Order: sequence, then C-alpha cells, then structure tokens
Amino acid sequence: MIQTLVVLLTASVLFVPISRRFGLGSVLGYLVAGVVIGPSVLRLVTDVEQITEVSELGVLMLLFLIGLELRPRRIWLMRRPVLGLGSAQVAVCGLALGLLAHLGGATWQASAVLGAGLALSSTAIVLPMLAERDLLGAASGRDGFAVLLFQDLASVPLVAAVPFLAEHHAAAATPWLSIAKAAGGAVVILLGGRLLMRPLFRLIARSNAREVFTATALLLVAGAAGISELVGLPASLGAFAAGVLLSESEYRHELQADVEPFEGLLLGFFFISVGMSADLNLMLADPALILLGALAMMAVKVAVILVLERLRRQPWPTAARTALALPQGSEFAFVLFPAAVAVGVLPQRAAGQATLIIALSMLLSPLLFAASESALIPRLKARKAPPPRPYDTFEDQDAPVIVAGLGRVGQIVARVLRMQGIAFTALEKDSEQVEQVRRFGNKVFFGDPSRTEVLRAAGADKARLLILATSDTKESLEITETVKRNFPDLKIVARARDRYHAHQLLDLGVTNVTRETYLSSLRMAEEALKVLGHPPDRAKREVGLFRDYDEQLLLEQRAIRDDERLMIQSTRNAAEELAGLLEADRQRARLPEPKPVTDPPAIPLAPLLDAPANPTKKARKSPQALDPPG
Repeated sequence: MIQTLVVLLTASVLFVPISRRFGLGSVLGYLVAGVVIGPSVLRLVTDVEQITEVSELGVLMLLFLIGLELRPRRIWLMRRPVLGLGSAQVAVCGLALGLLAHLGGATWQASAVLGAGLALSSTAIVLPMLAERDLLGAASGRDGFAVLLFQDLASVPLVAAVPFLAEHHAAAATPWLSIAKAAGGAVVILLGGRLLMRPLFRLIARSNAREVFTATALLLVAGAAGISELVGLPASLGAFAAGVLLSESEYRHELQADVEPFEGLLLGFFFISVGMSADLNLMLADPALILLGALAMMAVKVAVILVLERLRRQPWPTAARTALALPQGSEFAFVLFPAAVAVGVLPQRAAGQATLIIALSMLLSPLLFAASESALIPRLKARKAPPPRPYDTFEDQDAPVIVAGLGRVGQIVARVLRMQGIAFTALEKDSEQVEQVRRFGNKVFFGDPSRTEVLRAAGADKARLLILATSDTKESLEITETVKRNFPDLKIVARARDRYHAHQLLDLGVTNVTRETYLSSLRMAEEALKVLGHPPDRAKREVGLFRDYDEQLLLEQRAIRDDERLMIQSTRNAAEELAGLLEADRQRARLPEPKPVTDPPAIPLAPLLDAPANPTKKARKSPQALDPPG
C-alpha cells in the first residue's frame, strides 16, 4: 500500500503542475497521470477498485463542502434555474443521446439507460474547473451549478427506475420496500442533522481537542454518505444534505477548514482512478466508435445547453461558458451502468464502451474549456461589447486640482478637498465606477487621464496639482509621462502600489510619492506595540525611528533595485543596523522624541523588510494584494 501511495503522489506531483502550467487545469493532469500509471500503460498500479473506493471520499467531501456553501434560503432562490434549466438539460440531452444510441443498434431499454447516464455531467470536474478561473460567482458558474445540482437530485429516481426497464420485470417486483427505505434514510439524515449535529459539535468544541473535531467532521461526511448508500440512495446525496444542514451553523467555517485538505487530495486520487479504469484494449479494438461517441455526446450537450441558455436570454459569452463547461460525462454513470448490467438491461460490452466514452470526454473537456477561455470567449465579449462611450464634457476647467482615478483612495482625497472648499476635477476611465460614484452624489467625469487631450480639456495647463490616485501601475506611469511631457509645471502627488512602483515614479521626477498602505501599516504597528505593553510615547518613538530610517533606505536601494542579490544583502544589513539603532534608542530613552508619526514625510517609504515587487509581473487585481513581499 505504501508503494501504491508513493506512485500516486509522484504521478500527481509530476503531471498536475505541467497541466496547470499550460493552462489546462488540475483535472486533466490527474486523468493523464491515471492513464500513464494504470493497468493499460506502465502498470505501476493495478488494483484500481481499491483506489476508487478510497478516492470516492473526495467526491463526497466536495459535495459536503458545496452543501456548506448552499444555505437553504439560497437553494430556494435558485429554484428556477435548478428546476427549469436543470430539468430541461437532463430531459433534452437524455432524449437526444438515447435516440443516437438506439440508432446505433441498442435496444430501447439500453438506449434509455445510456441516454440518462450520458446526459449527466461531472460535478467533480466542473466545479474545480470553474473555481480555478473564479467563475463560480459568475452567471455561467451559477447556471452550471444549478444544472449539476438538479442532476445530483435526479440521480435517485434514475437508479430506482433501472429495474423497471428489465424485460421480465413484474408488477410484484415493484420495489416499494426500497422506496420506503430510501424515504426513511432521508428522514434520518434530516432529523439527525437538525437535532444531533449541532449539540455534538458544541460538545466536542468545548473539549478543545482539535483532532477529535477533525475526526468528527470526517465521520459526519462518511456517516451521512453511508446512511444514504445503505437505504439505496446515492452516497453523494447524503454528503450534500449533511453540508446543507450545517450551512447555517456556527461551525460552518471550521468544518470547511478541516475537510478541505482531505477533499483536495482524495479528489485528485479519484480522477487518477478514473484515468486508470480506462480500458485501452477495448478502445484499441474500436477506436473510431469511442472517439466518435465522445465527440457526438459532447457536441449534443454543448448544442442543447447553448440553446437553453439563449432561450433564457443569457448573453452569448455566458451561454457558451455554461455549455462548454458541462459536455463531459459524469462519475455517476459509473454507478448507473453497472446497475443496469446487473438487471440485464445493458450489455456488458456496451457498458464498457460507454464508460470509455465518458472517460475520454473527461480528458477532452478541460482542453476544450481552456481553449474556449483563451480563444472563443474573448471574441464573443468583444463582438458583444457596447460601443465606447464618449468622454464627458468637462466643467470647472479652472479648478486648481485634478484627481486622476476615483477609486477608494481617490475618493478619500476628494472628500478632504471638498471639506476644505478646494475645487477639483475628478477623472475616471471606468464607466461603471463613474456611475457607482455618481449614485452617492459625487461629481466625477468619465475620461482617460493618460490621454493628453483629456487632461487638457480638464484644465491641466492651468491647474496647480494632479492627484495621481489610479490603482493600475502601468496606467500610473503612463499618466506621469504624459504630464511631464506636456504639462511640466503641473505638480504631482502620486499613489504607489509598492516599493518598486515608488522607485519608478521617483525616476520620472515625482518627488511626492505615498504608498497606499504605508501610513496605515505604521499606524497598525504602533497600535500593536501598545497592545503588547509598550508605553504610548515609546511606541510612537520607535515607529517614528523605523520610518525615518526606512525613508533613507528607499533612496539608497533605488540604484540597486534591479539586482536581486544586492537588494537581499542590503535588506539584511539594514535590518541588523535598524535593530542596533532601536536598542541604542532604548538606552537613551530620555532623549527628545523624534518627529511625530502623524506628520507625513515628503517621500513615504515601504516597510524595511518588504522586498521589491517583481517588475516583470502584472499588478494584481485584488485590493488586498497591494504590497507583495517579494
């Protein structure tokens, strides 16, 4: 078992980073790893069933985490896309794919099973694929999730209906007992979740035994899935229901933190097991059938979902994203097809071929989605983009101040200017931001401050000061170059994202640079020292000493900022020197205090231990990621 685990982890470490490096996502890397180490190629792992049984816990944990994120109120709000789009997708795709199977020679019973199984999509593939691209909160992500949720709910009646398709099925064989057991299991999960889960977690939390809490979280997932499986329901439905029941509890975030590490690893093993289960001998026996079957299934599902989304009046980019995220087969088919084989509805060979078609679609789907994201979606967005809005006609061209960029920093500066009665002209090139700011009664003009004609129309040739508050580093430098070239008398007070950006602005001749997080960071450091027991005057003095020293350090490091070795050495030397200065200051505590920290310096500097940002990397979009450490 240890050797098997080593092989699985090695394959993951080798193939997944390569797949992600080429923008294909993690899922494809796991699938390819499974094919390579499985029985059909290198035969490093041959006991596929054992791996599958363990790795299916990853799917259960994924559905549990999905349930944690879905409060019942949110499910109720999603009822229309779930019941409308989801049911339509399963019905239309199942009918179309079943008809194709019947035309290919399958009996109508086998066609019904094949159509239903192939109509479903893989939750374990789609959700991580969308999450990697931050699309779960987008319209396409919500619609995709609605379809997947309906498919999970539909899996129960699909399994229950398989025995009815058997040719020798009699009325006496109607599984009323199975239906009653399933209903009883659902009641047990619901009542247990309502009455027992919260008191149990409350008791364990009081014991302060972290490992027991983690074990209880895993037991909850496995237990709910086990109850569902015992009464004939899909195990995934039980795990999902347990997550939903705990979605509004006070332990939701702690449960999520405990389960996520196991979910990620086991889910990767599940995809590896899918790759290992592919019978390449059967594929080699009739490769055209498998390939054409996979392409036909994916084409039908893409076409159907695209039409359904357009009927819901979704824009083309959203419709295309939803359709191209869901064309693969589902891991649930690996449960449905064996059940159909067991009652004689589906031939063993047909089930094996359908399994290969699904596995191939799982391999192709991440490739198709990655290609669409890089080639198709940008073109659809460009084609459907509204015509550019003309820039506003500016008023108050004689205002002494121009504010370039009215985001969170620019708005605060503008409020202070307004409070002092100082006229200014605010420029913002994001039309949505302009409308948002105007809703709160602020006066802002739509215009690109990096363009000479826009600045001239805003009165840059007469203004005294430009507040450069834009958050984009490249745009900030472009505006600075434009102003220095065309309006040399216009002074600039600039916002810098990080240490390297401050150096670039200094190179362009901007002498008044303020890092956007610098003063607030110093203020937090001073408050932290007070909480730790430093007297207020001592905390202020030590922070002031740090700030004065770092101001000089920024100027010294400006000349070597592109030499990483020298920057590292300079930072280390500075840290040692500053520690000595602080110690000496403690010994001379009676000396006059340095300049108060509330007086802004001419050139605010980065904290001492911040390494410069990599100039080759693009500025990050997250508002919190403003000062990268290295």
